[in-house]
Amino acid sequence: MTSGVLPMKKGYQCNRYGRLPWPLTGIRKEFEAVDYAHVPVRTPRPNATEFVDILMGRVPQTRTPLVEYIVDEMVMRPIVENMLGLSWPGPVTDRESYGRYLDTLIQFWYRMGYDFVRFEVGFAFPSNRLLTDDTAPNANRQRAWVDEHQGVITDWESYERYPWPKLEEFDFHPFEYLDAHLPDGMGLMACHGGGIFEHLSWIMSLEGLSLALYEQPDLVQAVADRIGTLMEGFYHQLVTLERLIVVFPGDDMGFRSGTLIHPDALRKYCLPWHRRFAAIAHGAGRPYFLHSCGNLRTIIEDLVEDVGIDGKHSFEDAIWPVQDFQAAYAGRIAVLGGMDLNILSAGTVEEVRAHTRFLMTVCGQRGRYAIGSGNSIPSYVPVENYLAMIDEAHDFNGR
Repeated sequence: MTSGVLPMKKGYQCNRYGRLPWPLTGIRKEFEAVDYAHVPVRTPRPNATEFVDILMGRVPQTRTPLVEYIVDEMVMRPIVENMLGLSWPGPVTDRESYGRYLDTLIQFWYRMGYDFVRFEVGFAFPSNRLLTDDTAPNANRQRAWVDEHQGVITDWESYERYPWPKLEEFDFHPFEYLDAHLPDGMGLMACHGGGIFEHLSWIMSLEGLSLALYEQPDLVQAVADRIGTLMEGFYHQLVTLERLIVVFPGDDMGFRSGTLIHPDALRKYCLPWHRRFAAIAHGAGRPYFLHSCGNLRTIIEDLVEDVGIDGKHSFEDAIWPVQDFQAAYAGRIAVLGGMDLNILSAGTVEEVRAHTRFLMTVCGQRGRYAIGSGNSIPSYVPVENYLAMIDEAHDFNGR
């Protein structure tokens, strides 16, 4: 969903899609800034402490805060240029240029009215990737996905050859930069780019992993533990950041009708690592939110009771509408987002505004709720629809 490819340090720094920020050559030139009542926010008043307190149920929900997981640069850039009046940063080639990109990122989240900046990069675990043209309007770029048929690790020989990253070579500078440059009142929500199951299935391929679960379970355990150990070291370092308010990883473990592998396999190879990551966050006094797509009904109790997640993100009306999920789990964990992407990407501005108000009315009154997309803001979401959701949320909150 994000764009660009440029390893900063021996290929060890990537987001969940294996990429770094890169200037876009194709933008939505048809987008023209119009007058919105509440965006961009003229006088932002972020309150990261209140944001966390609301979602943890420590204080009454006097407002419904905004939340988002990822905003694609195809949506972000025209807002930055046309509404904020800022220049889009050039290529990320060194720390100075990376700083310009991060400054732009801060201004976007700040002026949209979020209480935080969400950011992720992670180890660049090599995997087999495929490319195709991005079909979003005016997107002069390519999209990548992982080959689901052929993995990089298929046996013990390829496991030993695999170029495993090293924790001591990971560059935490982007996180440290954000930690030092956030405006007063803002916090940082951050994580490793890509989750334990995602990297396991990307390295071995989904088909390869599925076969190995039966034919080479010891190999699956070894790969999962190697990934998990590296990520565990990453999180021990991440939670030392002063402005970090929430550890908020993503790990897509499901599809429309169920989990991508058997729930028992997730319980054996992946959820124990999430439990460890959550314990690291909790030990540092931070909540642990989880973004995970798909139908997770068979493991949701494991996530809440065993892993100890404090909030759940990623909802789809065809699987489990956010208002129904919240009715079942209200008071136990925070519920994040839920604006169905079918509405956000294919609906009218009026439909987006109406559904935003519906979710804030129904879910907001139960408490521990933040409004945002059901998944993320990908390149194919019209800029106007994203802005309509944000503007309506601010209007509802009486900004």
